[in-house]
Amino acid sequence: MPRAPGTVVTTAKKPKFSRLLLKLSGEALGDANGMGISADAVRHMAGQISEVRDLGVQVVVVVGGGNIFRGLSGSERGIERATGDYMGMLATIINALALQDALEKVGCPTRVQSAIAMSQVAEPFIRRRAVRHLEKGRVVIFGGGTGNPFFSTDTTAALRANEIGAEVILKATKVDGVYDSDPKKNSGAKRFAKISYLEALQRRLQVMDSTAFSLCMDNKMPIIVFDFSKPHNLRRVVLGENVGTLVAGQGPG
Repeated sequence: MPRAPGTVVTTAKKPKFSRLLLKLSGEALGDANGMGISADAVRHMAGQISEVRDLGVQVVVVVGGGNIFRGLSGSERGIERATGDYMGMLATIINALALQDALEKVGCPTRVQSAIAMSQVAEPFIRRRAVRHLEKGRVVIFGGGTGNPFFSTDTTAALRANEIGAEVILKATKVDGVYDSDPKKNSGAKRFAKISYLEALQRRLQVMDSTAFSLCMDNKMPIIVFDFSKPHNLRRVVLGENVGTLVAGQGPG
């Protein structure tokens, strides 16, 4: 049917990415102090992830465990470091299951894959199986870290993103990007819209730990740091809006 004269045709924005990895800290699942598991926080996460999946984007999630147990802090209290790290990996599984439950309650099919064998609650991490889940429209949550002590979940995110062919790592934080100094302490802190890997290293901005950051830099994996606490921000990032800070090969822009 022909359009009436003067009809305005609007074109919906298309997602900028077709497959992404979302890195969540354990504290983001916690209460106001970043501890335990907050039902409201987990529902908020599930809602934002579901919005992006509904755009046809394939989503992988790596979640930390700091709201329950952090290996490094455990070692400071006398727990052997490797043992503490394994305890932290188990904490990430608890968080992964909580997020899976919230996602499936909003109609988002989800699979949890663990780097540590625990077949009664999660699949083992198998790269090809993870990719197949994504192709079928399922969200995949990676728990258990890398399965090895002395590696952070930032490193897990960098490793898994490269393994499953993600186009970008979206690092969810409570600040709206990367600043040249701590914005909580310096009201004049400057936020970068874009910064190169090299400049981020030179400025010691600690976007991720050094192992994770090196993996991203060596494999040209872009990182976007953004504020996940604001409603619909994940969707805005995926649609290419100017949200957060892009860390990539080129310099500031």
